[in-house]
Amino acid sequence: MDSTPCCEQQTVPFEANPVEDERLAAICSALAHPHRVHILRFLISQNACFAGEIAEQLPVAASTVSQHLKKLKNSGIVKGEVDGPRRCYCVDPEVLDLLKQLVGAL
Repeated sequence: MDSTPCCEQQTVPFEANPVEDERLAAICSALAHPHRVHILRFLISQNACFAGEIAEQLPVAASTVSQHLKKLKNSGIVKGEVDGPRRCYCVDPEVLDLLKQLVGAL
């Protein structure tokens, strides 16, 4: 039987940051569904698009896509605005960068 410990014993200073933890948790919660990850990837590739185009990317009803977009918007990673009868969505690059920083700091 191997007696090697699973982790090296290292003491790393820990500094709690509840604000950043809350922000990371909110964004991760929004990305906790594969369809929302797909929507985010699609928006990143398009730089902006309309909800109709997003709905065409997934095998679900447009109303389901709308609910996914709402969750992404509530987290702040996606922005949206009304343009007449259409809604335009795009990724907020500052929040995307923040997500990368927060995950990188784990």
